[in-house]
Amino acid sequence: MSILTVPTTPKVYSAAITNLFTVLPTPPEDEMSLEERVTFFLVGDLARLGWRLKPCSQNSFEFVPPTTYNKDVVKKAMAYARNDVLSKQHIWIQKHLPMAQKSLASGRVVLTSQIRPRIEVCTHERQHDLFRLFRYYWSSPYSEYVGRRLRLLIRDDGIKDSPVIGIAALGSSIIHIPDRDKWIGWETKTRTDRIVYIMDAYVVGALPPYNYLLGGKLVAYILASNEVRDIYKQKYVNQKTLIKERQADNLVLIVTSSLYGKNSSQYNRLKYNDDLLYQPIGATEGFGTLHISSQTFEAMKALVESKGISISYKFGDGPNWRMRVIRAACDSMGLDGEIILRHSFQRGLYALPLAENWKSFLLGDAEMPVYKNMPLEKLVEYWKERWLRQRLGQPDVVNSVQSFIPDQFNIEPTKLNFSESQKLDLA
Repeated sequence: MSILTVPTTPKVYSAAITNLFTVLPTPPEDEMSLEERVTFFLVGDLARLGWRLKPCSQNSFEFVPPTTYNKDVVKKAMAYARNDVLSKQHIWIQKHLPMAQKSLASGRVVLTSQIRPRIEVCTHERQHDLFRLFRYYWSSPYSEYVGRRLRLLIRDDGIKDSPVIGIAALGSSIIHIPDRDKWIGWETKTRTDRIVYIMDAYVVGALPPYNYLLGGKLVAYILASNEVRDIYKQKYVNQKTLIKERQADNLVLIVTSSLYGKNSSQYNRLKYNDDLLYQPIGATEGFGTLHISSQTFEAMKALVESKGISISYKFGDGPNWRMRVIRAACDSMGLDGEIILRHSFQRGLYALPLAENWKSFLLGDAEMPVYKNMPLEKLVEYWKERWLRQRLGQPDVVNSVQSFIPDQFNIEPTKLNFSESQKLDLA
């Protein structure tokens, strides 16, 4: 049984216990050291996740993590993190919300549209602001992605002013995911040399009213297109990673994950002709940082910086910067960072091969990828026949689409209600 011991002081112990399950815990007015702030916020994070607090003295907390997390706990953890972000960004969101409303389509108009998707790459401030706004709408918390990053707005040219259907984003792939690496056949050296040729899809989804029409699946289809691959190549054709100086413009595999648990209704059964596009390849180990609130992370980051420790997040350094910051903070406090990071949420993994010889290329046996031919137009037509047609035949779906009015679009906090079963028995 894993036990996490967190040293503390009577002052922090009392304040932390008082603030358990508070939506936005506030540290005591008395000045705290950076170590004390990390402890104060970390204890709240673990308590909300159902980590069992063992009876102990006021000089330390002893937590026992659960063996698994149910879907409800995961949703609440995401909601807490999302609300934290929305609270901090409230003024910015309200200022820019009219821009989002003007970029969406009326439901009645969408029902008459031919739905002709166009991919728009975010390069200017307005485009990035629009992507950011719509990302805040998601039930999962917004976070910046480090390393290579490609943000996309999917617009509907079948309607005047080309409203936004959905958004997607690709980012540098996580360095080590055992199930993914086993599926590819990677050993450490090969992975280090070839990981630059894969990307993670960390945002894939549709906005209202297209979400009622399985627009999320449409966006997933679009990521498989020749056009997205060409956009990627054009962006990175003259760039090399810092560590290995590797050319980064050949994209042969996209990896993504489910939102809750190990299954995904968005990627399951997503075929093009007879080929399953998103292949289930296993699950994450549960390593991650989603369960660490932004308050805790900012306190950890400040602690690390105060120690003179530099954690790089430049191009090519990879997306595990956040994990490295947490590990460094834990090391400086004598905490077991592996326990904290290991007990996150498992997610199902899905792989989207873009090349016929993706495996031999990623293993270093092929010099150049032989790409599949999946034109955007053909993928969209397939989505319409396979998924859209049946949705338009469902009266409740049509009513939901018709009722959407862009001016009513809003980005609101998720309602939270921590049940008694989640609260700690400190006796």
